[in-house]
Amino acid sequence: MPGGNMLALALALRLLLPCTGQHHQEEAERIMATTPVIDGHNDLPWQLLKRFNNQLKLPEANLTLLEGTHTNIPKLRTGHVGGQFWSAYVPCDTQNKDAVKRTLEQIDVVHRMCELYPETFACVVDSDGIQQAFQNNKVASLIGVEGGHSIDSSLGVLRTFYHLGVRYMTLTHSCNTPWADNWLVDTGDDPLVHHGLSPFGKTVLEEMNRLGMIVDLAHVSVDTMKVVLNISKAPVIFSHSSAYSLCQHRRNVPDDVLRMVASTGSLVMVNFYNAYVTCGDTATLYDVADHMDYVKNVAGAQSVGFGGDYDGVPGVPTGLEDVSKYPALVAELLARNWTEAEVRGALAENLVRVFRKVEEVKVALQGTAPLETPIATEELEGTCRTHYGYSSTSGASTGQLAPATLALVLLRSLFP
Repeated sequence: MPGGNMLALALALRLLLPCTGQHHQEEAERIMATTPVIDGHNDLPWQLLKRFNNQLKLPEANLTLLEGTHTNIPKLRTGHVGGQFWSAYVPCDTQNKDAVKRTLEQIDVVHRMCELYPETFACVVDSDGIQQAFQNNKVASLIGVEGGHSIDSSLGVLRTFYHLGVRYMTLTHSCNTPWADNWLVDTGDDPLVHHGLSPFGKTVLEEMNRLGMIVDLAHVSVDTMKVVLNISKAPVIFSHSSAYSLCQHRRNVPDDVLRMVASTGSLVMVNFYNAYVTCGDTATLYDVADHMDYVKNVAGAQSVGFGGDYDGVPGVPTGLEDVSKYPALVAELLARNWTEAEVRGALAENLVRVFRKVEEVKVALQGTAPLETPIATEELEGTCRTHYGYSSTSGASTGQLAPATLALVLLRSLFP
């Protein structure tokens, strides 16, 4: 009878589901054995500062035994993490104070992680280094500076960070810099100042392109996103952001920007933080997969990556409790009929493609001299700074003077 047939079919499907799930999990493990995940943002260095004041040799700071964090070495191995942008993050309250010093200390922490655990971490600075780390079964460890306030509006500091191994910089954190607007401008919590980037901000972007440093647009305002995507010579990343249409949080990426991401060959590395996934206190692995699906559908599979934000957020989804859980998310993507090529792209190949294009732009600009014009002193804030080089008696050219100062010089020359 028809009712009996339907019941038998339902029972058969129920019995098959665990087998299907197991198959997807096995496929995820197989794929990740040769294409491990490169995650765009992990705040373990910040946890090492907060908990141990960066004393990595303390017994309780041992990364093999570390507890109470999303990240440790066994979890990285279980999660098939093959590449990680470690965040050199310092809070916005360091701006105009000791941001540069604090950031240098966090860069140093990443280098010391590689020195203390050479069997696990390989500090790398280019796309070839990532591939070499994969082959050696190590975690390719890259450094991202999270917030333009870390350079204290100095092109010299930006270049120095690059020489120390920094390969992306997030243009803002959750505060404006003297040259870029952050996402809180879009909520009304911070003032609109630059309509994206100031002229000096565009100089910072140009110098990042020249250096071969990836531009990261997580945390910036929508105007900043659009300005950068319109004028950057190289593709950019959102190292840890999700889709605005699924969760209307201003840290996420709206559809018109997703289309710009697609047209520029750029990348959105989807964030796992509950507040950016569901706009609530709780979320699941399936909700994160929804964001990855959405970015894929709007911007294309080549525009999707992983940006877990582990150890930088208070709440992560059920099923993605720590860095060991990436294979479960990959299994879910396979269950949603992502092809193996699309999965490998999201895991690593999309990021490597962007990185290589950034490196190609660097090569194309090799004959270009470093940019030297400093930010106008009037644009700087904070009382704990000197102003060497800005004095008219210091030998600075008129091209380095602020517009108002330059106008005054010209008026005096016309009417002595």
